Amino acid sequence: MAKESTTQTKQSLPAGRQGKILEGVVVKSAMKDTATVEVSRYEKHPKYEKYLRRTKKFLVHDVGNTAKVGDKVRIQETRPISKNKHFILLSISSLASTSDQQLVTSN
Repeated sequence: MAKESTTQTKQSLPAGRQGKILEGVVVKSAMKDTATVEVSRYEKHPKYEKYLRRTKKFLVHDVGNTAKVGDKVRIQETRPISKNKHFILLSISSLASTSDQQLVTSN
């Protein structure tokens, strides 16, 4: 039997093993090929039944540093790329306006 050659990029997972897909906002992109993305979710308090916003920051592999601060992005869980980096950048949903970027850089 001949071996079947499969062409996959290093960051994509096989069809049956896709990781979680999350949406968030880029809060930092100063590192090489890495961006920090903040993902928010709402959670109901068990006793008081109030909805609370929980946020978590993820380090994301961003080849070419295409994501800028303030961009809304989609990320996908993947194999560990480094000690803390376990997500890759899938797409940029919407670009940040220039006024948003000026506010972030001025602080």
